[in-house]
Amino acid sequence: MFKFFKEKIKDAIGKISKKVEEEEKVEEIKPEEKKEKKVIERIKEKITTKKISESKFDELFWNLEVSLMENNMAVEVIDKIKGDLKKEIVDMPLKRNKIEESLLDGLKKSIDDVLDLGEIDLIKLIEKKKPFIIAFFGINGSGKTTSIAKITNLILKKKFSCVLAASDTFRAASVEQLQEHADKLKVKLIKHDYGADPAAVAFDAVEHANARDLDVVLIDTAGRMHTNVNLMDEMKKIVRVVKPDLKIFVGEAITGNDCVEQAKRFNEAIGIDGIILTKLDIDEKGGAAISISYVTKKPVLFAGTGQKYSDLEEFDKDKIVKNLGL
Repeated sequence: MFKFFKEKIKDAIGKISKKVEEEEKVEEIKPEEKKEKKVIERIKEKITTKKISESKFDELFWNLEVSLMENNMAVEVIDKIKGDLKKEIVDMPLKRNKIEESLLDGLKKSIDDVLDLGEIDLIKLIEKKKPFIIAFFGINGSGKTTSIAKITNLILKKKFSCVLAASDTFRAASVEQLQEHADKLKVKLIKHDYGADPAAVAFDAVEHANARDLDVVLIDTAGRMHTNVNLMDEMKKIVRVVKPDLKIFVGEAITGNDCVEQAKRFNEAIGIDGIILTKLDIDEKGGAAISISYVTKKPVLFAGTGQKYSDLEEFDKDKIVKNLGL
């Protein structure tokens, strides 16, 4: 995981450190400085520490900025990292043999802050309302339907009852795909014919849950690009009709900035509450995992790490930072 990130970022920071060592010379001790400190102390400070000016920092940061871009980091996050590092590094006395370490520490602190957007405890939320309604959104191929099945499996293991709603009445075979998961998990699927009103399917699922005192309703929606106005309006109608308690965007981590941009557009359209990142286990760059919460201001709830129902992990920012090699 994040192999490309580890290689590129450490290489960039190593080059910055080397360049600073090569270009910055030990300053002469001015006569007036001798009055301030003992000569030996001043010499030691000059030899063992150095300072990077703001102009020099801006020049050197370009190497790191390029590497962050190559790792699909959002521009907003790059700007924050630059600002954070500038506060940590510029005009601060840095030990000559610790410059690389100082840069890595600063980067780690900044990414820690980027990922620190709080958490949502799904199980505690479900305990507070009945039925608890969850709607899932995202483009085709993002792993949305499989993620719904994984969440269903999690809910069942916690001894809650649930029903699924096949509100993707647009894509061929979508209902059959969800039915297959419902059969394996032994839960009811509410479905209509293809071309039916998706909001009506979702409404019927909620009515079914109310009538049978079920705990959770999970609604699948048609995968859509944020540029498809008709499908986006359809999605907004589902939200108006059933008023989901949790709106989850599902995106592929490996698509990087595309995933972040999709989440941003869906958030603008319906106001998502949380995110599931799929295929995080094979993401070599890490840009989406780091950027998506910061850009949308919504937390990543779960990470998909395989095709089995059990391959769903709670998103752990400490684990992400560790896997980044920081």
